Amino acid sequence: MVVKLGGSLMDHLELIIQSLYRSGRPVLIVPGGGRFADLVRETGISGDAAHWMAIAAMEQTGWYIVSKGVRPITFLRVPSRVEVLLPYTLLRSADPLPRSWDITSDTISAWIASRLSLPLILLKSVDGIRSGGILQDRIAGDLPTEDVDPCFIRYVIASGVKTMVVNGRAPGRLDLLLEGGKVPGTTIGF
Repeated sequence: MVVKLGGSLMDHLELIIQSLYRSGRPVLIVPGGGRFADLVRETGISGDAAHWMAIAAMEQTGWYIVSKGVRPITFLRVPSRVEVLLPYTLLRSADPLPRSWDITSDTISAWIASRLSLPLILLKSVDGIRSGGILQDRIAGDLPTEDVDPCFIRYVIASGVKTMVVNGRAPGRLDLLLEGGKVPGTTIGF
């Protein structure tokens, strides 16, 4: 499976990594840009420069995950164990998505899951996707939300990626999900 690890969860990183290893499942972690991407946004830069700087921010977060003992990879493959993708070189080469702030590590992780034909778990600091202040249990069509980037839901539905959006801060939630249990969150494509 592919697990997009939101940059806002770096203070929970060790617990999340332990959960992934405990599951015994092969997992490809796609890092969010987190604080590094926020710095790029703060510069006011746009266009191509902002896009590639934000991808580099994902890579920086990836190196932080590597510092916790997770094996890095730089190309697409179905994982055989817990690994983290350092995405810059891959994305520079493939350049698969529009260059816009409407595309973040959320949609990039969906593109990766789609290319590998794997399900996606999107770990965020929220309980799932909300629209109009209401937590959505299931999503079957595009809807307005600020919990994921503007292209994510459309991309996931169009590409058929089975996706679960889960709170990575909630104690035990990831463990239960990885064991096949039902947890609060938002499912797309199930």
